[in-house]
Amino acid sequence: MEGRNISDYMINEQIRDREIRLIGANGEQLGIMSAREAQEKADEAGLDLVKIAPQAKPPVCKIIDYSKFRYEQSRKEKEARRKQKTVEIKEIRMSPNIDTNDLNTKISAARKFLEKGNKVKVSIRFRGREMAHTQASRPMMNEFAEKLSDIAQVDKPPKMEGRFMTMILTEKK
Repeated sequence: MEGRNISDYMINEQIRDREIRLIGANGEQLGIMSAREAQEKADEAGLDLVKIAPQAKPPVCKIIDYSKFRYEQSRKEKEARRKQKTVEIKEIRMSPNIDTNDLNTKISAARKFLEKGNKVKVSIRFRGREMAHTQASRPMMNEFAEKLSDIAQVDKPPKMEGRFMTMILTEKK
């Protein structure tokens, strides 16, 4: 039943299969029968016949109150969406000639982002003549990763992309 929209379920007269496996209102197996017989049993109970497993051989149908079933399915979907965690990529920007104290401040900011479960993109922007000395910044990136190695791992190592050297860190599992 998971992973389907509520509107995907066939109910009552929409079910045209020759024979189906029927589950009663209380979850008991009622066996294999024709769709017409199953519909009659559902009508006797004053409930709906819902096809819950169309891919099964024969398809599985259940006698339930469809409006209540739809409500419960929508509640489950909302609950699942609420429990999903979205991972954001937070960016820390630096320059190649950053001071030690400034670097430590950036490292502590990155630590906070990682503890919240976000990914951190560390980037160094090069301007003008700084482009000639890009390799001198690689040790700074490695030091940044080293100081966070207790809670983070390097997802993408330092790499030049245009005027930026970027590296992505993720939280250790």
